[in-house]
Amino acid sequence: MDRAAMMKEIRVEDAIGMVLAHDLTQIIPGKFKGRLFQKGHVIQQQDIPALLSIGKEHIYILDVQQGYLHEDDAAIRLAKAAAGKLVEWTEPHEGKSNIVSRIHGLAKIDKRFVDQVNRLGEIALATIPNNTVVHPSDKLAGTRVIPLLVEEEKVIQVEQLAQSRNADIENGQAWGHAGNGPIEVKPFKSLRVGLITTGNEVYHGRIEDKFGPKVEEKLSAFGSRVVEQRLVPDHVEEIVKQIRHFAEQGVDMILLTGGMSVDPDDRTPGAIKRAGAEIVSYGTPMLPGSMLLMAYLKDTPILGLPGCVMHDPHTSFDVLLPRICAGERITADEIADMGYGGLYSC
Repeated sequence: MDRAAMMKEIRVEDAIGMVLAHDLTQIIPGKFKGRLFQKGHVIQQQDIPALLSIGKEHIYILDVQQGYLHEDDAAIRLAKAAAGKLVEWTEPHEGKSNIVSRIHGLAKIDKRFVDQVNRLGEIALATIPNNTVVHPSDKLAGTRVIPLLVEEEKVIQVEQLAQSRNADIENGQAWGHAGNGPIEVKPFKSLRVGLITTGNEVYHGRIEDKFGPKVEEKLSAFGSRVVEQRLVPDHVEEIVKQIRHFAEQGVDMILLTGGMSVDPDDRTPGAIKRAGAEIVSYGTPMLPGSMLLMAYLKDTPILGLPGCVMHDPHTSFDVLLPRICAGERITADEIADMGYGGLYSC
């Protein structure tokens, strides 16, 4: 059946007592944009001037036939299909349903799924970027269909795409674990962190350490903390000794500040390697933060932090830290991908 045949056009002056089939939006530039009349509203005589003021000289009475969905019903089904762990969806508003976070955590958005959905046509799924830090009630995605009425088969295709992700994950074509949803949130873990501050100037008290407090501030934002800070001179063996000390203490992460430049007397990268760590990447294609070192000592992440972490608000450390606090292991390919969109300042 043709969609137009399911919609009967009625002059607003003749629509008194009739029921609106969808939300009607009012826009007052610079002041307001939102719902003026809600779906299901019974039109009254006093509503006529307001309807005319938003350009509605006609309304539509719907007779939805089998095989089609109203935009509100479609939006809810789309949101339910895409929603994974620790999220919830909102009731439709102006034909849209949002997926929102239930917790403070890391948003995980399957871009491949989002692209597949949007290529179906007549469906819009808009999301925030993957690995965005979110708080309770923050929006992760918005769903809607473009027409007022959409073929149910379109929505069924989205539901099938979401269900088929398990097979895609097993084949390496999607991230995550079987049973996870394409849009979800990962909680942060409370990590115990060992902090090693290198540099003769700090060790001998020539200058005050300003790096430690900044690192503690960044960690506390994700519920983690420094359990101990140790100051060491620019000697490889001393740095190695402290790395092994923290490894023996069983901390969840080891951070080293100072000594990360290309100067000959900057010894931190060599000490991390000598301690037996597997170097994932010395350097990132992001500015600021290109001199960051990412490594693992068995399963314990070790990061050598460049000086920019102390004074720049957003560096490569701020990109990687939330993922580490969410329990993710960083790979060399993921660091290489940081170059696209990675120019913040230099």
